Amino acid sequence: MRSREKQVLSLKQKAVEILSRLKRLYPDATCSLNYSTPVQLLVATILSAQCTDERVNKVTPALFSRFPDAASLAIADLGELENLVHSTGFYRNKAKNIQAACRMIVTEFDSVVPNQMEQLLKLPGVARKTANVVLAHAYGINAGVTVDTHVKRLSERLGLTEHKDPGLIEQDLIGLLPQSDWENWSIRLIYHGRTICKARSPACIACELADLCPAANKPVIVG
Repeated sequence: MRSREKQVLSLKQKAVEILSRLKRLYPDATCSLNYSTPVQLLVATILSAQCTDERVNKVTPALFSRFPDAASLAIADLGELENLVHSTGFYRNKAKNIQAACRMIVTEFDSVVPNQMEQLLKLPGVARKTANVVLAHAYGINAGVTVDTHVKRLSERLGLTEHKDPGLIEQDLIGLLPQSDWENWSIRLIYHGRTICKARSPACIACELADLCPAANKPVIVG
């Protein structure tokens, strides 16, 4: 077996072992965003960009009470919509994209959030991260690996990718993990990133992945 093939096999074995440990550590891990319908998940995920899920969950009860579906969001007063999502940051752009996406859902998809990657990516404000979340949690479809800031940081630290671009990181992870576990990886790695492997102060001494992590106990460079 050539060295490159050996390296890939080794990384696959490592990734599967990490996943096994993550499943044991976070058996009940699931999407942290609160939602009742696919469109509400789509909106919440758009709002989560550059914002914590905790903050989004404080905003969405009032938002979804006022505008519960794509039809109502499509005709909402933009100023009111901006006010409701203001605290999530970048509120003007988020409100504009949410409304434009919902208008497209109403006019082109019969008011139903599409369940295909190609169609989701046509919606304003929707890139692969948002589409992967919606497909996995609203429809049970593992179309890719969700790469947020935690998944990006931890996948790099664990030595599973050398890339910085989320799209390239996703492709690396797709090649290492079984498709049935693509979203399991993301959700559990997010939990681990929030609790143990934080950006500025990773708790390597308490980390059950430390023996598999080339970055363990090394100085952290942020920025």
